[in-house]
Amino acid sequence: MSTTTTEELSATTLLRFATAGSVDDGKSTLVGRLLHDSKSVLADQLEAVEHASRSRGQDTPDLALLTDGLRAEREQGITIDVAYRYFATPRRRFILADTPGHVQYTRNMVTGASTAELTVILVDARNGVVEQTRRHAAIAALLRVPHAVLAVNKMDLVEYRESVFAAIAEEFTAYATDLGVPEVTAIPISALAGDNVVEASANMDWYGGPTVLEHLETVPVSHDLSHCHARLPVQYVIRPQTADHPDYRGYAGQIAAGSFRVGESVTVLPSGRTSKISGIDVLGRPVAVAWTAQSVTVLLEDDIDISRGDLIVPAKDAPATTQDIEATVCHVADQPLTVGHRVLLKHGTRTVKAIVKDIPSRLTLDDLSLHPHPGQLVANDIGRVKIRTAERLPVDSYADSRRTGSFILIDPADGTTLTAGMVGESFASPEPVRDETEDDGWDF
Repeated sequence: MSTTTTEELSATTLLRFATAGSVDDGKSTLVGRLLHDSKSVLADQLEAVEHASRSRGQDTPDLALLTDGLRAEREQGITIDVAYRYFATPRRRFILADTPGHVQYTRNMVTGASTAELTVILVDARNGVVEQTRRHAAIAALLRVPHAVLAVNKMDLVEYRESVFAAIAEEFTAYATDLGVPEVTAIPISALAGDNVVEASANMDWYGGPTVLEHLETVPVSHDLSHCHARLPVQYVIRPQTADHPDYRGYAGQIAAGSFRVGESVTVLPSGRTSKISGIDVLGRPVAVAWTAQSVTVLLEDDIDISRGDLIVPAKDAPATTQDIEATVCHVADQPLTVGHRVLLKHGTRTVKAIVKDIPSRLTLDDLSLHPHPGQLVANDIGRVKIRTAERLPVDSYADSRRTGSFILIDPADGTTLTAGMVGESFASPEPVRDETEDDGWDF
């Protein structure tokens, strides 16, 4: 167990990262090795893994069992759900998302990587870069994850040859660069043997770079959103109606980005009404300023109509509202997304009706070419869509804000999540145009 003290933890930064790769590339083993060798595993957890390994006829502990906790995962030997693990070293705290490698569960990688600052993509040294590797790189680029680590695993099975590692690193780096991934760090490892995971390998003296843990501890963390466009999606309107606070009306939510101050002029979207912040409560106590990720209650000087789904923004920094959204999406549902598909679009705390007006292109992962007007997107496809919403929405570009520049499409029939979207280009339209030939509530 790590001996990191509370004082040490308070002085360290936080890194959120995700692992990805094809089936049997060794993601769960890498995570288990990382936890084990960094002494972040409790004694009873290790004992349970050793017992489970012996019951399966294995002589040594299967460290993959530290993350593959579901019975179905253990029976099939694959990761199905996203497994989150929290650990720390004296230099940094970590939130790790171990995502599935099977193509059927690629959708879960979108969930795991959506808040990550770094993605570790594993490649089996015997197989090199495969289609699922390219898909995971494309998703990481789409989600604008700023750092990528290429972990070439199972180097022990290719006799630790430098030429094998160099060829894979060159191919992947070129592909990731074409996708727009800003930084790739390639590391040769053997998760099973522990080479270059936490401790430097004695079998690869030709490699002079950092181990996986060394890189995770030192990579610059840039998830501070306090200087971004300030955004507060309203989640709940608080009116206690007590004798002490008969006129209290607060607007509660989690600040998505930026900061807000008492006395600041703000605009409420999509209505466009303006007011000034008269007070900010955090955990029931008044504060002068609040910032990203804090859950707050904002009070305004004016009594204006605000409800769940509205967005509070600085008056001088209000995004345009639009009914027409163009975005890059990753389709995650088994049922296809087609032109004319009637959906619900959830943006922040607001959910509105919408129609898929066009699917201009689908990304071909092999050569990054665009297949024009495919007509539909199937599970795990990445493509561009044009969507028309029933109400005007205040959306940011995903490049400016990963929180208010993203959305999901939902099946209105059963609530299934269909698509994860990142706003690439939105264009405002005039007043809503209705088609009077139909009256099913979906024409706008």
